[in-house]
Amino acid sequence: MLEGVKHVILVLSGKGGVGKSTISTQLALTLKEKNYKVGLLDIDLCGPSVPYLLQLEGKDVHQTDEGWVPVYTDSEQKLAVMSIGFLLSNRESAVVWRGPKKTAMVKQFLTDVCWGPLDYLLIDTPPGTSDEHISVMEALKTVKCDGAIIVTTPQQVSIEDVRKEITFCKKTQIPIIGIIENMSGFVCPSCAECTNIFSKGGGEALAKLAQVPFLGVLPIDPRVGALLGKAAVTELPDSPSAKTFNAIVQIL
Repeated sequence: MLEGVKHVILVLSGKGGVGKSTISTQLALTLKEKNYKVGLLDIDLCGPSVPYLLQLEGKDVHQTDEGWVPVYTDSEQKLAVMSIGFLLSNRESAVVWRGPKKTAMVKQFLTDVCWGPLDYLLIDTPPGTSDEHISVMEALKTVKCDGAIIVTTPQQVSIEDVRKEITFCKKTQIPIIGIIENMSGFVCPSCAECTNIFSKGGGEALAKLAQVPFLGVLPIDPRVGALLGKAAVTELPDSPSAKTFNAIVQIL
């Protein structure tokens, strides 16, 4: 039920393990800190990490006559979350489903959740260009999708996979809001110096090549990794990550 949702934004990546769920949760928390009403939909059916990242594991999703009620992170109900993780008995449970069942689940998530009025709905998608992506695109045809944020890391193999994601967006006519380069260097917790482990600048070069905006770099910062359920922009306001998240939200 997306009637009350003003903006729908997809977070995509051509490759797993690039920090897409961390970026989705931090963007949702940053928007919430800016006083927006936000929804976060986790449709990574095989690796739903959003409940863990927001410290919501073990919470129950309630069903009403209108549909599912999402889990809220706060008493003011400014951040609503829906994930298959809430429907599994524990974190070790695996979703072993074939394509049609996954597709049906994604469609149900997009049509049967009572989000209420939202300024932004962020959709954390599985890596690659799988059938779940295509289901989302088909289900969103009736709703205006504002665009996709694409996450990459600096390594060549990740950039090659993300190039396919850009092609997917162009073929399915999803506007690309921009590319984020994650894990761009490592910030030492002791001296705050940034060391480039995986090289640097691949995301920016890809954005130039594909003629899409470059949204910024996010280094590996153990302090951000430890912020479960808390926003980097409030807890670590001077960190490079907080500056990047503020800049992205400004663009949104």
